[in-house]
Amino acid sequence: MLSNANLKSLIDSRVPGRALPQPFYNDHALYERELELIWEREWLLAGMTAQIAKAGQWFTVQIGRSSVVVVRDRSKTVRAFYNTCRHRGSRICAGEKGSSGTLVCPYHQWTYGLDGKLLFAKEMGEEFDPTAFSLKPVHCETVEGYIFISLAQTPPCFDEFRNKVSAYIRPHGLQNAKVAHETTIVEKGNWKLVIENNRECYHCTGSHPELLRTISEFDGPTDPRFGGEYAEKCVKDEARWAAAGLPYAPIETDEGYRLVRVAMERGVSFTMTGELACKKLMGTLDNADVGSLRLLRFPNTWNHALSDHAVAFRVLPLSPTETQVTTWWLVHADAIEGEDYSVGDLTAVWAATNAQDQKLVEANQQGINSKGFEPGPYSPLVETGVTEFIDWYLTTLSNGLAQSPVSVALERAES
Repeated sequence: MLSNANLKSLIDSRVPGRALPQPFYNDHALYERELELIWEREWLLAGMTAQIAKAGQWFTVQIGRSSVVVVRDRSKTVRAFYNTCRHRGSRICAGEKGSSGTLVCPYHQWTYGLDGKLLFAKEMGEEFDPTAFSLKPVHCETVEGYIFISLAQTPPCFDEFRNKVSAYIRPHGLQNAKVAHETTIVEKGNWKLVIENNRECYHCTGSHPELLRTISEFDGPTDPRFGGEYAEKCVKDEARWAAAGLPYAPIETDEGYRLVRVAMERGVSFTMTGELACKKLMGTLDNADVGSLRLLRFPNTWNHALSDHAVAFRVLPLSPTETQVTTWWLVHADAIEGEDYSVGDLTAVWAATNAQDQKLVEANQQGINSKGFEPGPYSPLVETGVTEFIDWYLTTLSNGLAQSPVSVALERAES
């Protein structure tokens, strides 16, 4: 175990403006404290409501040592529970997804309703009270098609986030979408390297030719490279969006989330040609060029919503040096594969980009593991997104420490 004092010492050892010291990327004891202070306390993207469109559909998500089952109940409410039987603790739902009328433990067949209530437990005696043994709930919130969960006893407020982002996302109709394709890869790198890689496009010119067919490697006037014809297009697109009632102004917060609608530099969608990937537009949209609505929430998700489809990304840590990255491509619920879209055209750009980013993250991890690693400086011009993430991460760890009980015996042993 890494004590509070030692973790604080590591936090304080970071030089502002530079990458984190090596233990933050490969130390198992520090990783365990991250699970406790961040992953078991913050709101995390679990998945999309489109994954469980019908009552009885469920999927599981692994957060550290805890498996959580997310299910749509008979009233169409999305709920989350610890995937642990209240009898002797067996895992209930095996696999990644499924559909059933009840949740049945495979060990002794204790049976739970989709609302988590215990319905059946054989031979438990007359004094047994089934109402005392419902599945343990996990905090669960939905916002415009996204499902967030928190393992905290008292999670951070979610309402402000929902209120700020809903109007931006709603026109894209993600609550009336379906998953056209899903992929999961395991990157042999620390989860923070995955997020850091996403937070800058310093590497894009040399690594992402498919992605740069349509988007700019910078997304606003704060970037020193911003200007020229793209800047002029941004002004025109924003005027058009304003007239159509589409929000676009950036939402920047200290709470670990960001939302902005960004103009495409070329084309209207994430395809190799820049043309629509799906003929049927999303939600209430009637114009193909609505830019890319980009939603970021630390610690585990970034997202793009366009006129014809949306791409959602979920990051989950598996170990200090392994990270699971799941990508969902969503289209209108009524879109027909082979007629309105092809999976190949829909996924080509981000499938290539994911593979490229995996190589970058894994090479980054290998270099950090070296005896020769020394944290280098971030660019103050084009890596501000990375700096913002690292600042959020260290602040969140520090705040967690302030609320974390200290083991007196451990502190004495280390003093």
